[in-house]
Amino acid sequence: MRVTGVGHAGMRFETAGGSVLCDPWVNPAFFASWVPFPDNTGLDWTELGKTDYLYVSHLHRDHFDADNLREHVSKDARVLLPDYPTDELEQELRALGFRHFVRTESGVPQELDGGLRFMITSLKGPGDGPIGDSALSLDDGTARIVNQNDAHPLDIPKLLEFGAYDAHFTQFSGAIWWPMVYDLPKAAKREFARRKRIGQEDRAMRYIREVGAPHVFPTAGPPCFLDDDLFRWNGLGYEGVEGESIFTDQWEFLGRMRELGAEDGSEQQQGHLLLPGTTAEIGHGTVTDLAHPMPDDDVERIFVDKERYLRDFAERARPVIEAQKARWAAPQPDLLVRLKEWIEPLMKRADHMCDGIGGPVRMDLHGMPDTTPGVDDDGTLSLTFDFPAREIRLYDGEQARYRWGVPAELVATNVATGEVDWSNSLFLSVRFTATRVGQYNEYLYTFFKCLSEERMDYVENWYDAQNDDGRDVELDGWRVQARCPHLSADLSKFGTVDGDVLTCTLHNWKFNLATGRCLTSAGHEIRAEKLDR
Repeated sequence: MRVTGVGHAGMRFETAGGSVLCDPWVNPAFFASWVPFPDNTGLDWTELGKTDYLYVSHLHRDHFDADNLREHVSKDARVLLPDYPTDELEQELRALGFRHFVRTESGVPQELDGGLRFMITSLKGPGDGPIGDSALSLDDGTARIVNQNDAHPLDIPKLLEFGAYDAHFTQFSGAIWWPMVYDLPKAAKREFARRKRIGQEDRAMRYIREVGAPHVFPTAGPPCFLDDDLFRWNGLGYEGVEGESIFTDQWEFLGRMRELGAEDGSEQQQGHLLLPGTTAEIGHGTVTDLAHPMPDDDVERIFVDKERYLRDFAERARPVIEAQKARWAAPQPDLLVRLKEWIEPLMKRADHMCDGIGGPVRMDLHGMPDTTPGVDDDGTLSLTFDFPAREIRLYDGEQARYRWGVPAELVATNVATGEVDWSNSLFLSVRFTATRVGQYNEYLYTFFKCLSEERMDYVENWYDAQNDDGRDVELDGWRVQARCPHLSADLSKFGTVDGDVLTCTLHNWKFNLATGRCLTSAGHEIRAEKLDR
């Protein structure tokens, strides 16, 4: 099995059963803040896009690059589709022209034409990516690999039921804005960043040890930040913020892996550097013919003289970054009205999250027009997201545990485009500032990744189902499990029965109660029993 690195979490596998292209990302993401590191713009993307199979692990824009997929990836490719609770990934791929989909069931191996065996392990909790993340296992008879990318599967024994892996591709560098954007004393920020880096490395090493593959390729990070306003987050000591970045690069992690391996006696697991354009042959327990697209001295210079490399890269990337920024929407005076119309109805559907947030959150929008009602002399419009009251209004001096300072054009752009996931767009951009009192509130950032009815209902029902004791409900002569197998809706509220067919009216999914079979989609069987009267 031959692997070619294409950058970040991206790779292409040439197998005995066909080629598989994974997560091909090249264009700046998250409001032009994240860029693949090292530079992968020189790859032949048209040639890479001539693939038999496409695997996009999830909808984060450093994995799902719509422009690259649209322009360079063959629409004849068969998409290996993770089993997610919503169909957003499929619908976005269809909008780009993809037509051929291989549907999967999480954790269940399948075999493709040509004998390529694969398995997708899907994660579906609110904390998993944009309401979903996944890992890909491949076995073509010559080698067996797992591409874990960003996914954090809890059931490693289940992952290993696919077989012992020869190579493991895994994330080692995080994707979060804490503590970088927070208003903290410098010493505290450096200490929190240090703890975050160590925690990310330790988590990666736990997965490496548990999966137990003899060969490990650190992937899925870090990005680089090439915009002048963000360059300091590359962790280079720029303007005195040495040590405040959470991002570890591949070179550093491979060194750390060697140190930890020597400490715990696991040196038999060998780490390999996978750059854009790097190729290697993977066999049973072996990696051979690993070749980088440049001399070894040039490879080392990328990491040892990293600031110079990134400054040169920034100059090359400047036109693309500026073009993206030019497309941001100009904020209009009615921005508060539009936010109320969109988000207040979602608040009213989000009892678990609003109760979990438990108080008001302040958002200061900088750069608003001076004709905006409530704007101050500096062009800042301060808003209160009052979660207990389920409303958004002008800030009136109330105490708020969370406070964000955000360029108004970013919020205006998300409103204009209908972006349903602000956690994985605005917040990951690190183009904002934050303060908080007390501990991290998971519910708050989960709420802002669920700004659609479908996402909000799924996550609310997911939280509700955590207290599910397996109870049944009786509906028109049937004893039926209480929650819909689709998105866990309460069937005592949303279930209707016509003969042998139950319809969950939340999303109009139908089930044959006599057989348990879902009539809307593969899988999703329902537990039901006819009652004797």
